[in-house]
Amino acid sequence: MSQAPRRTVVVLAAGEGKRMKSATPKVLHPLLGRTLVGHVLTASASAGAERTIVVVGHKSDQVEAHLAEVAPGVTPVLQAQQNGTGHAVRIALEAAPDASGTVVVLNGDVPLLRAETVASLIEAHESGARGATVLAAEVADPTGLGRIVRDAAGNLERIVEERDASAEVRAVREINAGIYAFDVASLREALSKLSTDNDQGEEYLTDVFGIMASVGRPVGVFVAPDADETLGCNDRAELARLRALLRDRVNEAWMRAGVSILDPATTWIDVTVQLEPDVEIDQNSQLLGATTVAAGAIVGPDTTLIDSTVGAGAVVLRTHSIGAEIGPEATVGPFSFLRPGTRLGRKAKVGGFVETKNAELGEGAKVPHLSYVGDATIGPKANIGAGTIFANYDGVNKSHTTVGEAAFVGSDTVLIAPVEIEPGAYVAAGSAIQKGVPAGSLGVTRAPQRNVEGWVARKRAGTVSAAAAERALAEKDAGGEVSTAE
Repeated sequence: MSQAPRRTVVVLAAGEGKRMKSATPKVLHPLLGRTLVGHVLTASASAGAERTIVVVGHKSDQVEAHLAEVAPGVTPVLQAQQNGTGHAVRIALEAAPDASGTVVVLNGDVPLLRAETVASLIEAHESGARGATVLAAEVADPTGLGRIVRDAAGNLERIVEERDASAEVRAVREINAGIYAFDVASLREALSKLSTDNDQGEEYLTDVFGIMASVGRPVGVFVAPDADETLGCNDRAELARLRALLRDRVNEAWMRAGVSILDPATTWIDVTVQLEPDVEIDQNSQLLGATTVAAGAIVGPDTTLIDSTVGAGAVVLRTHSIGAEIGPEATVGPFSFLRPGTRLGRKAKVGGFVETKNAELGEGAKVPHLSYVGDATIGPKANIGAGTIFANYDGVNKSHTTVGEAAFVGSDTVLIAPVEIEPGAYVAAGSAIQKGVPAGSLGVTRAPQRNVEGWVARKRAGTVSAAAAERALAEKDAGGEVSTAE
């Protein structure tokens, strides 16, 4: 049995990206759940490479730290002086002296590149026994891009950078995508012959094709099935266009997989999100990070889920959720804020204008409206009345509150942690509870009510309140009631 060719991937990520005008290296700008270079590394996985090398340069410490986090198996290689793409690839190969077979070279700023396209490029290259194969695309506006120049027979003759191109060559609309497959031995030999005799005074990797062709080494072109895959990013405007294209691709894939997206133009789903069939996503919603949504759940409108889990049949309406677990058939919103550590059991409810943090609600538990629940455990079927505050922080320490099964907390209550409301207990509305309430008991901390009659007339004379009170008292007197005004 023949052994599969050995393969090496080289990703070029050393450039500064001056037109981004950013303190962040260009390849680290985010795009729907991954950085630009993160998307490229994901696509390159289809190469089946034994080794992946990322050439770093500008702010290499930041890029290397990111690589260690998202792709710890790659090898970063420093290009201290950016002397061109040919120079970058030579440095990469010096770090891999034992490389053989095929080398795949990718730019670090082509986030729309598909893994299937990388695999097809390699197949075309290896099956054709070529020295080099370039990924090309036919585009409507090739401005700023290198051109593919073919001979009369349609074969690749050379690749020309735009700034070195004649007017005739600039009219060509077939462009170099900056993605290549090379035979290692042929590449090493050609790299040794590169010069800097060009407008930028750099070693162009593209010159390798002309060098190989001049000595009879076969070179070829593989045309991308979708030109959008080859788009790079040089400034924020181009990044926004790439983001929109990727949004459309992601949304279409999910809709074809059985997810209903009511307004794809305003729905943004990271590539790291997982959805099940029959999920419904309404307009103006964002699903980000490691979010997962189970079958039959409804998300949106106007909802942002970050690293959150939504159970089957749950409804999440106009909510901002970070790191929360929303159980099956639970309901959330509108205008709720679920912070990290929030866990909602089956059929639990977090209603309008509720904020939760490190809070667990049992099955069927309810916090319907206008409440803050922090550092708390709420048992099954418990009910938290409107305007309840779980006072969890004393300025130094955060403490926990427990509300037992089927307990009832009245409106406008403050639960001062640490405290426990035992199962089946009640708390009267307007109470401030700082001692435990035993099971089946009623906790009350109301002060006796006292009415100071005639206070408005004495202390707020001339106000609309005083006038209203005066009319009401007059009506009572006219009706035969005895006035109690002083």
